[in-house]
Amino acid sequence: MKKFLVTGSTGATGAPTVRFLLANGHHVAALVRREDDRSAVLKELGAEIVTGDMLRIEDVRRATEGVDGVYFCYPLTQGAIEATAILAQAAREHGVKQIAYMSQRQSRPHARSPATMSHWLSEQILDWSGVPVTHLRVNFFAEWMLYTAAEIRAGRYLTPFDPESRFVPISAADIARVVVKVLENPEAFGGKIIPLTGSVEVSHIELTGILASTLGKELQFKQVSPDEFVKTIGLDGDPSFAAHFEAVKVDQQEGLLAGVDRSAAEIVGQPLTTPEQFIQEHHHFLA
Repeated sequence: MKKFLVTGSTGATGAPTVRFLLANGHHVAALVRREDDRSAVLKELGAEIVTGDMLRIEDVRRATEGVDGVYFCYPLTQGAIEATAILAQAAREHGVKQIAYMSQRQSRPHARSPATMSHWLSEQILDWSGVPVTHLRVNFFAEWMLYTAAEIRAGRYLTPFDPESRFVPISAADIARVVVKVLENPEAFGGKIIPLTGSVEVSHIELTGILASTLGKELQFKQVSPDEFVKTIGLDGDPSFAAHFEAVKVDQQEGLLAGVDRSAAEIVGQPLTTPEQFIQEHHHFLA
């Protein structure tokens, strides 16, 4: 049995990572800012709940003590670089054997989005740390359909992106399955950069049609500004989100999120969730 630390443990990818690791017989420390109903579910499954702040090094030192590997993800907001430096230092001090880092597919040295640039810089910091790290460069989550579920239920696919822009959505559960494989096999994946996409490339207008046909309802495609989009989904309190979506709109126009990569399916050894399957699984929430 190994012990793993999962940051963002109540989030879209963190929660299934905790569940899958526990199901495989590992001990899991789930890092949370505060205990709530979501952390209570993980505790009931057998996770050790660790409260702390990723921007406080003593909290992170305490969380990383005695762990073999860490799944590290940080939200699209300020503080990512500092949190990465703190985690890297704590991981070095405690001899952590592997870090699986959630990055972005379009991570690159001259990224136009401040959040994407933070991810690329965080990759560099983790590499400098000397701790074996796997950078998971992830495409859009399929879960973005859930974040706009109220609009979909009202008959609208709402997005700040162009209708013909293409991407390859991947479900959070499939990402979590990859994370588990990476953490369990540090010798095989340490030092690698792995693009993670789903199995089906779509445009936003095509996804509107898939939603409509799968849900059995009419759905209108509606493009709005990034500012209006973040306001609609309740993220307008943090300017980082609108700035990121504005930049990613251009990234998609340049094709940086297009193209299916087979790495995720090969790593988990099973077919990935298709858009239709994801919609069917969440039909009750989207219809």
